[in-house]
Amino acid sequence: MSSQTMERLRSEALELSEAERAELADELLRSLDAATDAASTRAWDAEILRRLEDLKTGTAKTVDPEEFGRRMRERLGSL
Repeated sequence: MSSQTMERLRSEALELSEAERAELADELLRSLDAATDAASTRAWDAEILRRLEDLKTGTAKTVDPEEFGRRMRERLGSL
């Protein structure tokens, strides 16, 4: 986008009422979050599937809940 186009959009946006600017700002911010959220969701989905496959094949190293709790208390205690 050219700097002239950006300046025109900025100028026009600043002419909007406060409520309209707030609505526009919200929509613009949501559009940025949506791209990040979609990429994050895809990455987490892939990670979950990988971990499930590791569990199914027996290649995952699991820890019983008591051991997990002990390790977390140990880590948090050192903060």
